[in-house]
Amino acid sequence: MKKYAGIWLDHRKALLVYLISGRPTFDEEPESVERLESNVERKVRLSRGSRSRKTPYGPQEIAVDGKLEDRIKRQLKQYYRSIIEKIEDTDRIYIFGPGEAKVELRKEIEKSKDFAGKIKQIESADKMTQKQVAAKVRAFFKPYI
Repeated sequence: MKKYAGIWLDHRKALLVYLISGRPTFDEEPESVERLESNVERKVRLSRGSRSRKTPYGPQEIAVDGKLEDRIKRQLKQYYRSIIEKIEDTDRIYIFGPGEAKVELRKEIEKSKDFAGKIKQIESADKMTQKQVAAKVRAFFKPYI
């Protein structure tokens, strides 16, 4: 019996679809879908700065956003770690979605030697409904099941 995981993700949420080949045990479903929210802060666009009342034509005070960027990176890393914890017992992994999140997740997965050779494919995909994601994962893993 093998377990497969298909992951559609962006920086806001992830949909994890699990498929089990062979005969699942009594408490396992042959297919299940799980949704994970990232809880990553949105990037706030800052104004160019502000001038003080004392010197209206003086230099502008510019807000430093390096700390915000670091906080967002930490939150994304924690988000990817929570996804990795969910797929630890899978045999093959298929990752897809819009943007750079899929590549960032792959880099986090490749840091662990336990996942060597488990990622079968990474590809771009638009936003999809939960049913569309499940159908795409079923179609991808159909030759293996």
